[in-house]
Amino acid sequence: MPKVKGKRQSTLIDMTAMSDVTVLLLTFFILTANFIPKEPVQLSTPASVSEIKIPESNRLMILIDPTGKVYLNLDRPATKLEVLKRVAKDYNITFTEKQLKSFVNQPNIGIDIRLLPKFLDMDGEDQDKALKQYGVPADSTNNQLKTWVVNAVAVNKELVGEDITIAIKSDRTTPYPKVKNVLSTLQDIKQNRYNLITSLEGMPPGF
Repeated sequence: MPKVKGKRQSTLIDMTAMSDVTVLLLTFFILTANFIPKEPVQLSTPASVSEIKIPESNRLMILIDPTGKVYLNLDRPATKLEVLKRVAKDYNITFTEKQLKSFVNQPNIGIDIRLLPKFLDMDGEDQDKALKQYGVPADSTNNQLKTWVVNAVAVNKELVGEDITIAIKSDRTTPYPKVKNVLSTLQDIKQNRYNLITSLEGMPPGF
């Protein structure tokens, strides 16, 4: 008598549902992620054991490179645009709509305000090169850093109604007098609360 063969079962697994879930999760993470803005210079921050987390939004970042050049970063486009208009008024400078749009798209502020219109007319690659050559003037005779910070704090309170977080990020090789100059500028305008960004290191033995 012939042996009866059982019905062959398919080993194929339908992955459609799994693919849908993966796409949904990926979309969620992309939409909710906070992307780190491109910085004009690469900084190696000094190490510390502090674990205080710096807010990821509503902050003013001040970057100080090894040569002492100063750059600013504001994370909110509306605040950034209003700050530019106020600073431009202080220096009697006007911008075209195209230049204003370019400014909002440029993640960093790092050039003399009087050179900014010409800078904003450059393409992205030329802007990156120019930033590395300049920086926001912060010396005693032309302290534009003070003007930017004063207006950034004022605009933020008007538009958001809360205090802005000021964070300072410098390279570990930046001479201390260069960092002190920035701290003195903040003290001059009564901004005595700020965060210093460092790299986390392990606790020393015995702690």
